[in-house]
Amino acid sequence: MRSLGARTGAAVRNELFVNYVFVLAIGIGIVAGLRSLMAPAVVAWAAHLGWLNLHGSPLAFIGSTTAVAIFSLLAIGELVADKLPNTPKRTAIVPLLARIVLGGLCGACLCAVAGKSLLAGALLGGTGGVIGAFVGYETRKRLVNSLHIKDLVVATCEDLVAIVLAFFLVSR
Repeated sequence: MRSLGARTGAAVRNELFVNYVFVLAIGIGIVAGLRSLMAPAVVAWAAHLGWLNLHGSPLAFIGSTTAVAIFSLLAIGELVADKLPNTPKRTAIVPLLARIVLGGLCGACLCAVAGKSLLAGALLGGTGGVIGAFVGYETRKRLVNSLHIKDLVVATCEDLVAIVLAFFLVSR
């Protein structure tokens, strides 16, 4: 009877681990929804530094020095561009598609590390990208309007939330 309980306990732990990885995939997608290039920049750095082991996966390229440099420069550029008055809404079709694709890439990376389905990770990360884009947009708009503060202040706080959340997710 004891071995049956041990197998059941192991199965429960495995199921919790799978669910945990899937939550992380959605979370990194949400980061991509907030700042489309922050998520891949942080995932690239995490893979490059060995926090995420993508060796042997089709996504191992993201940990390369080239990918780290490209995603880092693009993420910094996005942090600046987001504050400009002519920047399109993140919910417009092209920026939204970018958030879905990049959220999917990052979600797949987190699932690859755990040996789980890349497709599931991509779908969850892409879904998180949509959630982050729309919730982030609405939250930012409402905070600016209700608190009567400049968009720059809320946008900078949103930057910090995206950065902290991304690092938290890849460190798990």
